Amino acid sequence: MTPFRSLSRAMLLGFLRDRASMFFTILFPLMFLVLFGAIFTNQGVAKSKIIQVGPVAVLDQARGLGEILEITKQNDLAAAQEQVRQGDFVAVVRQEGDRYQLFYTAADQVRAGTVRGVFGQLVGQANAAGVPQRFTLDAAPVEDKSLKAIQYVTPGLLSWAISMGATFGAAMTLVTWRQKKILRRLRLAPVSTATVVSARVGASVGIALVQTAIFLGVASLPMFGLQLSDYWWMCVPVVVAGTLVFMAIGMVAGGLAKTSEAAAGIANLIVLPMAFLSGTFFPLDSAPGWLQSLSNVFPMKHLNEGMMDVMVRGQGPASILPELGIILGFGLVIGLIAVSLFRWDDV
Repeated sequence: MTPFRSLSRAMLLGFLRDRASMFFTILFPLMFLVLFGAIFTNQGVAKSKIIQVGPVAVLDQARGLGEILEITKQNDLAAAQEQVRQGDFVAVVRQEGDRYQLFYTAADQVRAGTVRGVFGQLVGQANAAGVPQRFTLDAAPVEDKSLKAIQYVTPGLLSWAISMGATFGAAMTLVTWRQKKILRRLRLAPVSTATVVSARVGASVGIALVQTAIFLGVASLPMFGLQLSDYWWMCVPVVVAGTLVFMAIGMVAGGLAKTSEAAAGIANLIVLPMAFLSGTFFPLDSAPGWLQSLSNVFPMKHLNEGMMDVMVRGQGPASILPELGIILGFGLVIGLIAVSLFRWDDV
């Protein structure tokens, strides 16, 4: 047993001395425990924002709805439907005689399902048991009924794919070129630094655009049924801006890392949690308010929203300007940090 104990002790000490192994074995999974714990912490039922157009008896007479619904009153049905279509509200409801009309957004199926369930229950309670059903509820999405879930999955997954590709590409290239002394050769070659940087940026942007084309092409196959809006092509500047930002993040990772393994770990540490915190894979409606506010800081959140606006919601080119401004502003700050960390050699 002595050799066994000695080898076991040596392996355990080797593991404890390897900071990278310690981090990715213990701290990295623990970080996700804290992350998901914060997102799905028991905060009660998330409120859904709806618009009430005119008098709606089941809302005016109901009690205790303030815990699950945040009601805004308006008189213009068309304007209210447009606000729902743009994602500002979950649904709009109005009453015409004994008929209730509920128009909800298919872009947020979780909250839309909650609102439909609430109104189904309210209308059911309004119909007294044992008598002919008086009230009816007509529920329909504000978007085209032919739209499928792929419409709302594609933008988020595409933004995540672009972020991963740009970050890992920049980080791994920087570390590998530095280790193989390629950066030193480029520095001594009769080529300006601006030429080297622009060539790398051009290659990354080209890859991202090809990635986008493949993504949209596959999602548009009949088996998936993606239907792009009239302004889908405006996703191109959003993709370019997102690529630049995450290239800068990759440069930071590559500047901090000394090996390709460390660069991959740092890039993963940045991009993967950001994807969850940006609502890329699932909505953050059940998350605490501070976490929802924090998500607005991340560029992936605005990359998601920008592509959703022009690819699915059918908003015009001007709708992406705020998102582009935030993404590029973030990229400028990260780019300056990346420049300060840049090294031509390992020493």
